[in-house]
Amino acid sequence: MSGGFLVSGAIGALLTATLPTHATPSTIVNPPPDRIVIEVATVNGSGCPKDTAQVAVSQDNTAFTVTYSQYLAQVGGGAPPTAARKNCQLSLIVHVPQGFTYAVASADYRGYASLAPGAKATEKASYYFQGSPDTAARTHNFSGPQEDNWQATDVTDWAQLVWAPCGVQRNFNINTELRVTRGTSSPSSTSYMTMDSTDGSINTIYHLAWKECPGK
Repeated sequence: MSGGFLVSGAIGALLTATLPTHATPSTIVNPPPDRIVIEVATVNGSGCPKDTAQVAVSQDNTAFTVTYSQYLAQVGGGAPPTAARKNCQLSLIVHVPQGFTYAVASADYRGYASLAPGAKATEKASYYFQGSPDTAARTHNFSGPQEDNWQATDVTDWAQLVWAPCGVQRNFNINTELRVTRGTSSPSSTSYMTMDSTDGSINTIYHLAWKECPGK
């Protein structure tokens, strides 16, 4: 497979990450030399309207980044009830070098939260391979008052990693959700949570683990 990568839409920032240091005889610490190629099959959800989510692969094959620009959940301030929950589902076609498979070892999520005293917010993420019953899911809760950037990291133990099937092309699906509730905050207050930043984008980084397929 030739080098380079293919994405749908603009290229996000390229970020790198280290792999877990523990390995078994069937695993490898160093990623394969060829770059993975990621195509965006579909993007659906109220948190990622068309052309507002992009994907890029790190130069060393250890991570990929999803960049959002309009991902915001809000209560109060005249926002409709439907604005309190936003979600995004990405379906990715991931081409990996022949003879290798991969799993998502950890994921970093970042954004900004403006929560009035008593307000609550939730960030939830899950991912799975097309046709697989195995789903990894994590939830992070936040409470007001808060007026700051937020970060959440999901880590999966090596023994619990969900590996892409060898020799079969299966889409990799990522589901994320932001939810804000008024809680005990004042009815006149406004609270919101974003996957956003001062430059209008937030990088969600998924760190990859690699291993060789049987018979390689």
